Amino acid sequence: MALNGVIMAKTFMDENFLLETETARSLFNAVKDQEIFDYHCHLAPSQIAGNINMKDLTEAWLSGDHYKWRMMRAMGIDEKYITGNGESYDKFLAWTKTIEKLIGNPLYHWTHLELQRYFGITAPLTEKSAPSIWKEANAMLKLPELSVKGIFNRFKIYAVGTTDDPADSLQYHKEIAEGTAPIGKISAKVIPSFRPDRALDLNSDGFAEYVNELSKAGNIKIKTVDDLISVLEQRLDHFIKTGCRSSDHALEYPPVVSVSGNEIENAFKKALRKEKVSINEADSFKARVLTELSCIYAKKDIIMQLHFSALRNVNSKMLNLLGANTGYDAVHDNLISANLAALLDELEKKGLPKTIFYSLNPKDYYPLATIMGGFQNTGVEGKMQLGSAWWFCDHRDGMEEQMRVLANVGMLGAFIGMLTDSRSFLSYPRHEYFRRILCNMIGKWVENGEYPNDMNTLTKIVKDISFENARRYFN
Repeated sequence: MALNGVIMAKTFMDENFLLETETARSLFNAVKDQEIFDYHCHLAPSQIAGNINMKDLTEAWLSGDHYKWRMMRAMGIDEKYITGNGESYDKFLAWTKTIEKLIGNPLYHWTHLELQRYFGITAPLTEKSAPSIWKEANAMLKLPELSVKGIFNRFKIYAVGTTDDPADSLQYHKEIAEGTAPIGKISAKVIPSFRPDRALDLNSDGFAEYVNELSKAGNIKIKTVDDLISVLEQRLDHFIKTGCRSSDHALEYPPVVSVSGNEIENAFKKALRKEKVSINEADSFKARVLTELSCIYAKKDIIMQLHFSALRNVNSKMLNLLGANTGYDAVHDNLISANLAALLDELEKKGLPKTIFYSLNPKDYYPLATIMGGFQNTGVEGKMQLGSAWWFCDHRDGMEEQMRVLANVGMLGAFIGMLTDSRSFLSYPRHEYFRRILCNMIGKWVENGEYPNDMNTLTKIVKDISFENARRYFN
């Protein structure tokens, strides 16, 4: 907008942030106070149970957040101030120095949404404002309102789905559900998700040791593939008793069986002896176990989440120094269509549960959205889902692209919406970010005459995508 020849910029991240039309603003007003169902995240159940207060902004923002670590490395920050033993305030200053360069990056928006929503701080984070923001926010972090329970109440958290190993006792989940944990009685549901990745990868480090761990958890000696599947089903039953509604699998690409059953059995036994097996044997084993698990999920009404196209640990030097999940992953470009169609075809014959597909590579959106259309089912709205833009894609352009593809070749109105996929208790404004982007996109369609300006119908659509569809989908 120009006034007397002077261009007037919009106010920085005000109440109309990302909302470009009147329709968008009206729609966002309808969803901004809805509950949040964060059905896939990596929050630590122990921290929820303990009702922790984060000690300072460095712990809140930089502890375990490889999104931020990557950007700090791009800034040339010494690793001492990223994952090392640098002083907490010095790490915060290093992040502050980094964020001033992140124009156009979602981390810039998320950081400032978090400052606004948790601390009421509207000033941009800069090297100049850093000392006062550090002092003000850290003082507030000590308050009960910013304990885990306080955060859950403030953001109307309906439920969170943590990510848990089959061998886990789920003791913290039980204590939370019973109200015996330090957090006490809470309205939010904290539900485990069944993540059996370590049981499906024959060539992973420590596979044999993990099978022994799983044997102890199931109180059954695992000697065969059938034994493994039996123990996994037993552990899933244990998860279901604690509220589990979904499973989760991280796959570079969809596996298919390409060797005989005897070869799969022999490969499993070789892996137990800590011998390497071929890629075909490992993939066939993974497909066999995944197929059996899919039948079990369908029988027990457990949702199956499949994450594709992450290229893990591309920097072996840093993997050896820092370990996995430290910011050295990337987007994979495997071809997945033929394998996925074959895998789903096999699962459909034996039992295909509700399934959510995510891909780290946007090139997969059209294959995923069109293949899943061949496996929708009578009586279940949106049984097969193209999951929310994930990881490297959960920015404005990525979210819009995922939803536009779904709208173009599927049913956007049945979409189950946003998740944080986060390890941070400060991540809940990402749901607001998503809702603003959703309302803005639909608002522009309406004001361009592409959909009727029927606010009752439009409000139902955005409310469903923001929360209601997920609640129904996960029962």
